[in-house]
Amino acid sequence: MKMMNKLGILGIALAGTFFVGCRAGEDNPGLEYAPQMYHSVPYEPLSQIKDETQGSWLSNREDEKGEFFNSNVNNPYGMNMREPVEGTVPRNKHGMLPYRLKAFELEQAGLVENPLTVDDAILKEGEVLFNQYCSACHGKTGEGDGKVGEIIGGVANLKGGAYINLPEGHIFHVITKGKGRMGAHGSQITPENRWKIVSYVKQVIQKQ
Repeated sequence: MKMMNKLGILGIALAGTFFVGCRAGEDNPGLEYAPQMYHSVPYEPLSQIKDETQGSWLSNREDEKGEFFNSNVNNPYGMNMREPVEGTVPRNKHGMLPYRLKAFELEQAGLVENPLTVDDAILKEGEVLFNQYCSACHGKTGEGDGKVGEIIGGVANLKGGAYINLPEGHIFHVITKGKGRMGAHGSQITPENRWKIVSYVKQVIQKQ
């Protein structure tokens, strides 16, 4: 009986020790099960510094982990960032991205020049894109007489009035950010294709 009592007391003491050890407070995280699930390796994403002292990420020794975790032996050239997959479109193609102008900055947008060298092939592609994205409202001739335009009304006649003299950057900006009843198409049409549409509008639609 005495042995059973002693075992009971010992069990209670061990249980109490266990729960006290798991209790967190202030800077003490308590006892963590599988700490690697909570604490990831803080690699510097833009760094390519070879850190020869880097050891196991499970280690608690600073001299085994390195100071900033600045190398990743699993990636090519020790880079921390992964290389883009094959076929990824560069974000700075033609110097058009990132496009940071706000929707209301039409005057600044008008100063942006068309980076494309316009030829017959560009104009042909621009026509296809215009018919695909724009003709429903603006009509195939750009006079605002598309089937959707007839219903919603207020669609710009690209051949009329001040629209003739709009700079190419202004048109590109409106396609990107939208204006009035026209919604933004920046997420639907690539920057290069937007410029092709602009080229077609300025050099074909407005000269018909």
